[in-house]
Amino acid sequence: MLFTFIICFIAGIGAGLGTGFAGMSAAAVISPMLITFLGIPAYEAVGIALASDVLASAVSAYTYGKNKNLDIRNGLVMMVAVLLFTLVGSWVSSLVPSNTMGSFSVFMTMMLGIKFIVKPVMTTKEAMGAVSAKKRFIQSVICGMAIGFICGFIGAGGGMMMLLILTSVLGYELKTAVGTSVFIMAFTALTGSVSHFVIGGMPDIPCLVFCVLSTLLWARIAARFANKASAVTLNRATGIVLLVLGIAVLGAKFF
Repeated sequence: MLFTFIICFIAGIGAGLGTGFAGMSAAAVISPMLITFLGIPAYEAVGIALASDVLASAVSAYTYGKNKNLDIRNGLVMMVAVLLFTLVGSWVSSLVPSNTMGSFSVFMTMMLGIKFIVKPVMTTKEAMGAVSAKKRFIQSVICGMAIGFICGFIGAGGGMMMLLILTSVLGYELKTAVGTSVFIMAFTALTGSVSHFVIGGMPDIPCLVFCVLSTLLWARIAARFANKASAVTLNRATGIVLLVLGIAVLGAKFF
């Protein structure tokens, strides 16, 4: 039990920091940790990771929203598109006998971390406000469709895809991009975790509780720090967290 607690606590640290700083899905960290060190079946591990994501993303979204760093209207539009096209991507993926992109989210996490360190996102809220509501709505729908399809087809990378597209394609300021990403992730994680538990049954309860609480704690800490930090500091901190998490998860896969 003590070993289980330690592994879940460490996994929660990585997942919570990734969620609070960068809107990253907890599944990218918790799943490989539980599978590698505790021998938990992959399907059950993903369900636990998604459940851990729900409260962590929700409390992060609340913190970002309280600091006016959340675009709820366009976030809802993108969320609907993401959920619908995740189903489409899943269906297409079932027709293609390929598992070649299993490490996509890990590679993307590391590359995005390097990107934030080398080329930080310095877009301002004023620049964001200059985009018309109609254009932003259309962009949100199209990008949500693309993110959902890719996540459904590959089975991973949702949080990272959202952060990349929100900052690079939609031109969001970094704090607003992360706030909007965790807002969407709270709902997608809830949907995913419920479906996992309905299909696969309840997971290991102590493991679930330890992961949820640890992820929630560290996501809260990271979100509070992120909202008080300057743009330059947040870019660097986000980049370092993503890069370290990417390397750690890659190491866990080949442990």
